[in-house]
Amino acid sequence: MIAELIAVGTELLLGDVANTDAQMVSRGLSALGITVHRHTVVGDNPQRLTDALETARRRADIIITTGGLGPTYDDLTKQTICKAFGRELELHQDILEEIQTWFQTKMGKKMPENNVQQAMLPVGCTVFTNPVGTAPGCAFEEGGVHVLMLPGPPFECQYMFENRAVPYLEELTDGVIVSHEIRIFGMGESSVEEALHEPMTTLTNPTLAPYAKTNECMVRATARAESREKAEELLQPLVAQVQEILGDVVYGVDVESLEEVVSALLLERGLTLSAAESCTGGLIAKRMTDLPGASRVFRGGVVSYTNGVKAGVLGVPETLLEEYGAVSEPVARAMAEGCRRICGSDLAVSVTGVAGPDTDERGNEVGTVYIALASGEGTVCQRLSCGKGRGRDRVRTAAAHHAFDLIRRTLLGKFPA
Repeated sequence: MIAELIAVGTELLLGDVANTDAQMVSRGLSALGITVHRHTVVGDNPQRLTDALETARRRADIIITTGGLGPTYDDLTKQTICKAFGRELELHQDILEEIQTWFQTKMGKKMPENNVQQAMLPVGCTVFTNPVGTAPGCAFEEGGVHVLMLPGPPFECQYMFENRAVPYLEELTDGVIVSHEIRIFGMGESSVEEALHEPMTTLTNPTLAPYAKTNECMVRATARAESREKAEELLQPLVAQVQEILGDVVYGVDVESLEEVVSALLLERGLTLSAAESCTGGLIAKRMTDLPGASRVFRGGVVSYTNGVKAGVLGVPETLLEEYGAVSEPVARAMAEGCRRICGSDLAVSVTGVAGPDTDERGNEVGTVYIALASGEGTVCQRLSCGKGRGRDRVRTAAAHHAFDLIRRTLLGKFPA
C-alpha cells in the first residue's frame, strides 16, 4: 500500500517548528510495510490543502494528515477534508463530554465554546479518542482511499499514531512486517554497503537496507510473514550473518545509542564511570545522564575547559601542560586518571581536542582529539581526527561517539580496534 503524508501548519513552512511528526509517522508506516511516497507541507489555507488532497487521492491508498485539528479559526483540516471527500461533519456528544472533562480535570476551568468544533467529526468515521489532549483524530474510507487525521503537537501525534492509527492500519495489511536495526560505529555507509553487497542486492524477503546517521550508520533487516514468529525465523539468521561479516563495528541490535550499550555493560559488570571533558563540554555526561537509572553507573564528571581547571581540579601536572599542551596524549591520560581518583569510579574517560573553528596555539588541526580511558588495569589512549571543516558541533559529537566506543570496546576486551 502507498501512503502520502500531508502536514498542515503555516509555522512549518516558516521554519518556526520542525516537522518531526512526518519522521515519526514514516518510520511507523515502514514498520507496517506501508510505503510512503511523498511528504507535503501546506499552510493553514483551505484551497492549498484541497489541492494537496486532490493530488494525493489520485496516487495514494492512504492519506495521513497531521495538524489543523485545534479549536482556533485557522484549524480547518477536518472541514477541508470533508468538503474534498463529500463528507458531512456531525457532533459527537461523547467526544464533547471528554473534552469538557479534560478542561475541568487538567485545566481547572470550563471548556471554551470554540472547542466544540473539536467534537465535530466526519459522518461514519472511526473516531480516534485522545486521552493526552483535546483534539480527537479520525479515519474514514472513501473511493478506495483511507484518510486518517492526527493532531499536530508531537506528543499527541505520536500517542495517537501508535495507539489509534496503527491498529486501524494493521487491519488493512496482509501479515506482519518485522524489522531489526543493526547499529554500526566505525565503518561508513559505503563500506558497509560494499561488505554487505551480496545479501543487499539478492535478498527479497528478508531484505537489508543501509541508512546513514550522524557519525554512524545503521542497517535495517526487514521481513514480511504471516506472523511475527515466522518473520523472526527469517530474520535471525540474517542478523547473525550481518554481525559476522561486519564484526565488532556492530555495537548493538535494536538499541538507541552507544551510551545505552555502555550503560548496560557497566551495569552488567557492576562498574562505574566518570568523565573529564574539555572540547566536548559535558556532552558525555549529558548523554549518560539522559538515560534512566544512570546514577547506578555514572558517578559524575568535570568540564575542564581551561588549563587552570585541568591542573587545579583534575591534578594534571602543569609541567605536562607546558611541555605538551592541553591537546596531547600525556594530558589526556592525566585527565582520565585524575577524574577516576576524585570521582572514585572504576573507569574514567577523558576528552581533549580542538573543536574549531581555528587550529590551537600549538598548530593542532581542527578535529584533533585525544581520548583516554583509565581503569584499575592502566590507561589507554587514542588520537583521532574527527574532521576538519565539519563544524564545532560535529567534532564534539564525533568525539563523544568515539569516547563511548572506546569504553564499549574496553569492556568487551576489544581494544585497540
